[in-house]
Amino acid sequence: MPSHIHMIISVNKDGESLSAIMRDFKKFSNKRLITEIGRINESRSEWLLKAFRRAGSKLKRIASYKIWMDGNHPIELDSSLIMEQKLDYIHDNPVNAEIVDEAENYWYSLARDYCDHKKGLLKVELLS
Repeated sequence: MPSHIHMIISVNKDGESLSAIMRDFKKFSNKRLITEIGRINESRSEWLLKAFRRAGSKLKRIASYKIWMDGNHPIELDSSLIMEQKLDYIHDNPVNAEIVDEAENYWYSLARDYCDHKKGLLKVELLS
């Protein structure tokens, strides 16, 4: 989605916590996105960088740019039914936002991978 993302993340019981994974994801992707925004020749690049720099300047813990909002909204997917509901919700987001008519037509959605005739941008492990 243009303004947010949804993720389904599996956390090992003995591994890192979800909060640590989200912290590292935000840190890595913040740096990578700022680099990519600065690299591409796009009319809104300068405006975006200025907005992210302004957001970062308001916080002492941020060195320069801030893309992500604080916090996240985790939902434990503790049954197949809830997993399927959330996956459908994620896939239907671009349709409900009237970006596309069918979920698998949204280029950045994994709904493409759940369709028999399309492949998405990334190699994914489908949930069963």
